[in-house]
Amino acid sequence: MIYENIICTKDPFQAAWTGIKVLNNPVLSDFGGKSAFRLLLGIRGMMDAGLEVIRLSRIYETEPVETFAQPAFLNMVAELRGNTLPRPEELMARLLRIENLLGRTRAAAMGPRTIDLDLLLYRDEISDTQFLTLPHARFHQRRFVLVPLAELAPRLIHPTLHKTISELLDALDDDSEVRLWNP
Repeated sequence: MIYENIICTKDPFQAAWTGIKVLNNPVLSDFGGKSAFRLLLGIRGMMDAGLEVIRLSRIYETEPVETFAQPAFLNMVAELRGNTLPRPEELMARLLRIENLLGRTRAAAMGPRTIDLDLLLYRDEISDTQFLTLPHARFHQRRFVLVPLAELAPRLIHPTLHKTISELLDALDDDSEVRLWNP
C-alpha cells in the first residue's frame, strides 16, 4: 500500500510505531553528533532486542514542551514490522531495557534524559493498564511526535480518536518548533 508516495507495510495496523527522543545538548554532545549517535544506539538496541525496524523518519530538532527550560531534543519515529512483534507489554519491557542499557535514569519527571523510547501505537490495539497505555496517552497532542509519524504514515488512523495522523497534525494546538535536524 502507498501512503503519500511512501511505501508502507501492507497494512499499517499490523505495525507498531515507536518514538525515539534524545537530549540535544551542544555543550555536552559535540554539536549534536553524540546525540544523533544515541538515536542510532536506540535503533540498534531495538534490532538487538529482536525487533524488525523497517522504516525510520528523518531526525527532527524540537524544543522542549510541558517541562522546564532545557536544551532542544532530537526526535524521530521508527516503524516496527507487525508480524514479528512480541505482545505489547513485552515490547514495552524491551524498550525499557534498551533505555536502561543506554543510561536512562528517571530522576525528574519530564526532565532531561539520555534517551526516551515510547511505544506510540501497537497495531490498532487499545490498552490502559498500570504498565502500558495504548495508544500513547498524549502523542496526539505533541507536534514533536506527529510530524515524524506523519512523514511515515500520514493516513494511519488513531484507534480511539478515529482521525488520521495528518488530520491530528492539522488540528493541533501545539505551536512548538519542530524542524529537520541540520547538524
